[in-house]
Amino acid sequence: MDSRSHNVHWLLWPVYVLWKLVATIIELTGRFVAILLGFVLIVAGVLVSLTIVGAIVGIPLALFGLMLTIRGIF
Repeated sequence: MDSRSHNVHWLLWPVYVLWKLVATIIELTGRFVAILLGFVLIVAGVLVSLTIVGAIVGIPLALFGLMLTIRGIF
């Protein structure tokens, strides 16, 4: 959380808490999807790289999957 204090009126507090809960769930879901998609791209890149011609496409695909996975974790 940031260093700013949020002064929420007591009447709007339930809406604020619900909004923060939904935002947190969406953020975690996005991270999970990024990690899962990154792993799939890594596997696809490695499988495509098994041929010499496929290495032109497979290596960048695997690297992109690795970067996506790292981004999802951190």
